[in-house]
Amino acid sequence: MKFLMAVDGSGCSDRAVAQLIARIGEWRNLPEVHLLYVHPPIPIGRVQSHIGHDSLESYHREESLPHLASAESALAAAGVAFTRHIHVGEPADVVARVAAELGCDLIVMGNQGRSAVADAVLGSVAHRVLRLAHCPVLLVK
Repeated sequence: MKFLMAVDGSGCSDRAVAQLIARIGEWRNLPEVHLLYVHPPIPIGRVQSHIGHDSLESYHREESLPHLASAESALAAAGVAFTRHIHVGEPADVVARVAAELGCDLIVMGNQGRSAVADAVLGSVAHRVLRLAHCPVLLVK
């Protein structure tokens, strides 16, 4: 079994991690857990002509680590091994694509993200992942 744990550093995301940890014993074999943070894209325009690819990649990595920190700590404390993934793009599209590329059996994520606009509905990212994903999605409140 392969699980994709999509996180954004929000409280809802932390609850999704806790839910995964609480349920991990339900499977006969420990699943392979992939922890994913999707950094929103920087409007390209003329940015790339002033900033090198390596600098931009370093920026994305550094900015993503705080959003992954609580999930990584909780998984490590529970003894759950994971592989970290940091991608850049539209979050829902990237979550669905990465899950398909990795052959994941389940996507676990919070139903609402960090932004107030996303909280107004089910969560625009969660709603879109439900439509795009080719595997089951566990949404946690």
